[in-house]
Amino acid sequence: MQIRWKQILFWTARVIIVWALLRLPVVPRPLIVLGESQTVKTLYPKTCVHTRMENEVEEWKIQRTLLMVREMGAPFIVEYFPWAYYEGAEGNYDFTHPDHVIDHARNQGVAVIARLGMVPQWAREKNTTDTYLDEKHYADFAKFVGKFVERYRGKIKYLIIWNEPNLSLECGYRKVDPQGYVAMLKESYRAAKAANPEIQVLAGALAPTLEPDSSDLAMNDLIYLQKLYDAGFANYYDILSVHSYGLSFPPDDPPAPDALNFRRVERVREIMIKNGEAKKKMMITEAGWNDSPRWTRAVKPAARAEYTVQAYEFAEKNWDYVMATCIWAFRFPAPLYTYGDYYAFVTPDFTPRVVYEAVKKWTGNQ
Repeated sequence: MQIRWKQILFWTARVIIVWALLRLPVVPRPLIVLGESQTVKTLYPKTCVHTRMENEVEEWKIQRTLLMVREMGAPFIVEYFPWAYYEGAEGNYDFTHPDHVIDHARNQGVAVIARLGMVPQWAREKNTTDTYLDEKHYADFAKFVGKFVERYRGKIKYLIIWNEPNLSLECGYRKVDPQGYVAMLKESYRAAKAANPEIQVLAGALAPTLEPDSSDLAMNDLIYLQKLYDAGFANYYDILSVHSYGLSFPPDDPPAPDALNFRRVERVREIMIKNGEAKKKMMITEAGWNDSPRWTRAVKPAARAEYTVQAYEFAEKNWDYVMATCIWAFRFPAPLYTYGDYYAFVTPDFTPRVVYEAVKKWTGNQ
């Protein structure tokens, strides 16, 4: 009998709790407003970070990310806009998410360098990855490029076409094909310029690598760039995009053809000059150091902060041909649970890491 009364009391209490919860007023989500337009305060106008908001589903987190970028003193970001996300069915475009990103960036006074890529399923062969883009669909990608540029005319000035095409994994795990990249770039460049003649097209997005000629994984970026020029590359880009990671080396480590370090940019520049492209500028659209405690290529958090600031400063003082230095990566929407988490400036819950505070102080915001 005692057990029965305990059961009655237990279930009665549960009913009362549920009834009380149902009577609670519904609290609407706070309205997200842009607010007064801001400007970036910085002593170093070429400071840039590579954000990753393409998988950030909550608008307030997009807003907060960009607010923290501004407060750190970075006037530029690189942001990824995947074709597959916005044209899931052929001809059916949905730009809701990029609208949020671009509007909040502009509201914070941050210029967006838009990186386009990722192939939707309808535009690639079966059993291929989302980096597989063949010649049959160059025109489809170019059409998307034109639509994107047209929509954000006056809002976006810089556009990156594809990412690290000298890596097999970025070509759908096919053999690296410089001529194919130039053919795709040609169509995309023309579509972008038709939509907005003032758009500045970045191309190359070269991954630094020392892969030998026999490799099926990648092509040495210096060799690849020369092959691009041999295929007519110079006619279809305005600014060269390069990636330049420091690994475990300090930013002033001397450049060499057989070295992967921050100053590999100088070896790339030599190839541009050799091909008569000295008047064109460059942007470092990925760079940086990692401070994972479990990766042999990483450095300590304090060293990473120091190297990052030194890299920004080195580029400002020594490379007048580099328009922006964009360090990877500001924040990921969720933990990666790999060494990649240790590239971040800010954790998923917006906790600043050591490197964030160091750059913020260096740009004059502390």
